[in-house]
Amino acid sequence: MNPPIFRRQGILFVISAPSGTGKTTLCENLRATPDFIYSVSCTTRAPRPGEVDGTDYHFLSREEFLLKIERDEMLEYALVHGNYYGTLKATVKEALVHGTDVLLDIDVQGAMAIRKTSDVMLRDSLVDVFIMPPTLEELEKRLRKRGTETEEQVQMRLRTGYEEMKLWPLYKYTILSGSMEEDLTKFRAIMRAERYLSRRLELHEVP
Repeated sequence: MNPPIFRRQGILFVISAPSGTGKTTLCENLRATPDFIYSVSCTTRAPRPGEVDGTDYHFLSREEFLLKIERDEMLEYALVHGNYYGTLKATVKEALVHGTDVLLDIDVQGAMAIRKTSDVMLRDSLVDVFIMPPTLEELEKRLRKRGTETEEQVQMRLRTGYEEMKLWPLYKYTILSGSMEEDLTKFRAIMRAERYLSRRLELHEVP
């Protein structure tokens, strides 16, 4: 008889942060490793220069997005700055069932929706992480450095960011953002700790 082996269900890592904090760059660095699959979100906003459909986002028309909501195909969705953003349910659940960790880059509304889901497996799998900018002034500096928004958009994102920063206590973990290397180190420490939790492991007999 073969010795029993440990198996676990996948973990749903959710990262939220105010726009301009560096969340997208952090996720891009994490995607470069085979630690988990990165769930590509859907959005109705137009692609930014250099963004690729199916890699950065699934860019959908408003009609296509609303149809997916009607068909209950979205794990979570939200209307942000006039555009819809959301996550496809099937992709995430399939990965978790097979023991694969999933990384989601979503806003505070999306994270709230997942916390409130009636799906027990998704709630048990959730590990939500908030990336907190050092100051509002630093957030503005990072936004302006991107050079992708108009002045009106910068001011709107700052107002939204200020409100989002108030929600950090709702998250299981909060990372005080420093350099990209520091943020990566902190997030990987969270990943390792969560993967070793006893409650996530199941002992399986091998025939």
